[in-house]
Amino acid sequence: MAYKISDACISCGACAAECPVSCISEGDGQYVIDADQCIECGNCANVCPVDAPAAE
Repeated sequence: MAYKISDACISCGACAAECPVSCISEGDGQYVIDADQCIECGNCANVCPVDAPAAE
């Protein structure tokens, strides 16, 4: 199950910097995860200050 970033995202970029497969990019007002590339490692959720990434 891939991770998804909720509307709680504050666009700090911490998640993108920690993604080992670079599947997180800046979207329209918040970061987004490419579900096809996500390896479900959880690194993004571990570093997010507002708990925006979560498993779908």
